[in-house]
Amino acid sequence: MATLYLTEPRSLVKKDGDTLLVHIPEDQERGTQKRKVRVPLIKVTQVVVYGDVTLTSPALAALLEQKTDVCFCSRYGRFRGRLSPPLSKNSLIRLEQHRAHNDAVRTFTLAQACVRGKLANMRTMLLRANRKREDAEIARAAESLQGVLTQVDELEPHQAALPPDPSHPQAETLHGTLLGLEGAGTAFYFGVFGRLLKGEWNFERRQRRPPRDPVNALLSFGYVLLMNQAASAVSVVGLDPYVGFLHSSQYGKPALALDVIEPFRPVVVDSVVLTVLNNRMLTEKDFREELGAWRLTEDGRRTFLTRFEERLDTTIKHPTFGYKATYRRCLELEVRLIAKWLSGEISQFEPFMVR
Repeated sequence: MATLYLTEPRSLVKKDGDTLLVHIPEDQERGTQKRKVRVPLIKVTQVVVYGDVTLTSPALAALLEQKTDVCFCSRYGRFRGRLSPPLSKNSLIRLEQHRAHNDAVRTFTLAQACVRGKLANMRTMLLRANRKREDAEIARAAESLQGVLTQVDELEPHQAALPPDPSHPQAETLHGTLLGLEGAGTAFYFGVFGRLLKGEWNFERRQRRPPRDPVNALLSFGYVLLMNQAASAVSVVGLDPYVGFLHSSQYGKPALALDVIEPFRPVVVDSVVLTVLNNRMLTEKDFREELGAWRLTEDGRRTFLTRFEERLDTTIKHPTFGYKATYRRCLELEVRLIAKWLSGEISQFEPFMVR
């Protein structure tokens, strides 16, 4: 079970029996020939469409019938929207999600856990990378992250209050303090991220819109892919992907999906970025610059997607349950743990944290 990425320009996807038939046209400029690719429907858990690709109505109907969502992105990977099957019939869990969203203490408790998981995994990534390097700057950044984590843990949820405008948390609120600590910890991490890279790759700081270098382009692309995976897991469990706790709930913003991916960003996306660059799976020719923004070429995108899928299918020992699971499965388990915490089945939510 995996994600089907449709990246070939002007492709046409039809339903043919129990399969999807992808018609890929000839492209003389890229030197590719006209061909057809068959994909069994039963193996597809998600479809991600890039740029100018057409899916017929029967193909879309078949995907929705088997509860597979379809995500649409620009040719450069920017998320545009998604076509999703109906939400789970469990409306009670969504009602509980909305109650928690309107409860300052519960909102802060879950937001605090998301930040804790993210910063802890960032620190683990730095410690792992520095075992052989023994770089003093990386060691200091990991130590600074530990200091921020201590401050995050010292925040008291019972002192939380909802901001006057939920879509713009104020700096003087406890939620604003938490966001400030998250920003500080992230700055320590990305301040030394370039030191984890081999070769001539230049990375000074995190820049999102637009990405000003190839490394930022990969990070942004990977985070969109991860968000799509989380949004699908949220829908499968039956929660509302647009009502979040750490991220503000705004029109069209998948806030809960963004909450869920925070602890997974370093160990999934950042890990893939380091792998493809340090092992020269991607080189300078796999990127191009347009008006100051860096993008992956189509060949580069396919390479990155392959490695990203391999990372999602990597099996690890789940830190909470102790049994083996893929990162893809861990994302869904994270959402299910949130649902159990919201419904009161468990008293405490522990974020995904690797050792």
